[in-house]
Amino acid sequence: DINILLVGDPSTAKSQLLRSAMTIAPLAVSTTGKGSSGVGLTAAVTSDPDTNERRLEAGAMVLADRGLVCVDEFDKMGENDRVAIHEAMEQQTVTIAKAGI
Repeated sequence: DINILLVGDPSTAKSQLLRSAMTIAPLAVSTTGKGSSGVGLTAAVTSDPDTNERRLEAGAMVLADRGLVCVDEFDKMGENDRVAIHEAMEQQTVTIAKAGI
């Protein structure tokens, strides 16, 4: 699997390049580093309000399995959130160890 990091000065069309890549890819998910958390990128545990059962909700990286994930403004992501996606980027796996699941 391939990870690509686009680095450049502001206003050098990095975001436009991501959007163009998303139109070409058969499966693509886009998110921003500023508005994303590590949980939102990997997976979150939620409780069903009716049954009180816990369930796992996929994040952007899980939803784009075998596809393209575009994270714009990666530098604005919090340090803890960046650490949370290292496993997915390095090992292509997401380990769930939350709420007894």
